[in-house]
Amino acid sequence: MRTSPTLAASADAADQGAAGGDRRRATRALCALNFFMADMQAGIGPFLGVFLQQRGWQPGAIGSVMTAGGVAGMLMTVPAGAFIDHTARKRWVVVITGICTVLASFLILWSQAGLVVTVSQVATAIAGAAIGPAVAGITLGVVRQRGFNVQNGRNQAWNHAGNMVGAALSGWLGFRYGMPAIFFLAALFGVFAILSVLTIPERTIDHRAARGLEGPHNGKVAPAEGQAQGVRTLLQNRPLLILAAALACFHLGNGAMLPLYGLAVVGAGKGNAAMFTALTVVVAQAVMIVTALAAMRLSASRGYWLVMLVSFASLPLRGLIAGSVIDSWGVWPVQALDGIGAGLQSVAVPGLVACLLDGTGRVNVGQGAVMTVQGLGASLSPAIGGWLAQLFGYQIAFYVLGGFALASLALWIGFATMLRPACAGACEPRAGQPAMGVASS
Repeated sequence: MRTSPTLAASADAADQGAAGGDRRRATRALCALNFFMADMQAGIGPFLGVFLQQRGWQPGAIGSVMTAGGVAGMLMTVPAGAFIDHTARKRWVVVITGICTVLASFLILWSQAGLVVTVSQVATAIAGAAIGPAVAGITLGVVRQRGFNVQNGRNQAWNHAGNMVGAALSGWLGFRYGMPAIFFLAALFGVFAILSVLTIPERTIDHRAARGLEGPHNGKVAPAEGQAQGVRTLLQNRPLLILAAALACFHLGNGAMLPLYGLAVVGAGKGNAAMFTALTVVVAQAVMIVTALAAMRLSASRGYWLVMLVSFASLPLRGLIAGSVIDSWGVWPVQALDGIGAGLQSVAVPGLVACLLDGTGRVNVGQGAVMTVQGLGASLSPAIGGWLAQLFGYQIAFYVLGGFALASLALWIGFATMLRPACAGACEPRAGQPAMGVASS
């Protein structure tokens, strides 16, 4: 019995409608996931220094423990990215790492002994090394390269909104019920993050697209099914190497700025511990929401080079203001600049890495490699900043930390001739590729 053309066309239209509905559901779930995972990952972090300071810890010891976690996370990002490229169980990576993050945080609530806090920070960092590439991979698998810039911008805006709401709630709960209440809030957000990722239909994730094996693009042809280029392709990509080096210098200065500024102001008796720490996060994240959306549009029209340049330029100014204004009102300019730098990078870095490695099948390894190098800077930053503050005072520490970004600017401007074409903007659509996920929300 032959199927009529009309019936076949109707069936195709129904299938396309169902697929479109699944994609819309998936992109909404991605936004929810990014909202809730923000507090699950970072909600405790900004409060950890003040929490330990209240229990007799010195700035140098606090910075050293944070550095231990940073080093552990740095060592795991490339293996985690490789695993994300390989596995078709990306949703469950998010579930397992979410559970581990919450449990590790409760270790600190149970005991503030040096070994326990160090183990907790190491476990949290390892989980964080996996969850970032996992969410980026899921996003790329759902919306493909064509929709990645837009969806990643939305993801980051929701992530910053989650950080802002989580920090505001944490500040109020910490003020009203004490610092331990913050840990329970992070656990609640973790539960909602797990539920959000499980609502993403598995059938919407194209795992070949998730690793950058979609097909021909700009004259490149993706390898055959299941194959990918060697990891050494990362070392042969000069724009990627320059990007990683510039980010390492930036995060060497930026990593310790927020917790150190909280310690400086609270230690001077100019702010309530929980409320002021919450305010530092809320101000930065509110600015990040706007800058993430601006970066999404600017990178599509002007390219990633300008977006990254502005982000690098924000840190020296931030360090100068932080060292000059150690007072409660200083949180507004200091953290607004943090919002500009981090908000722009949250969109530009994953999008730029995805474009640079499109067609290699190593997108998530590349994301992990860049995270590793910038993590090297971020992991050393708390120890450097903490000991500088302890030995020379907070003012000198902020000036030195802000100065590290001058190296980022020198690299980015010095290699501009090479970088500008590579950072020209979001990847051009492939011939014949449908617009997937661009209009979804």
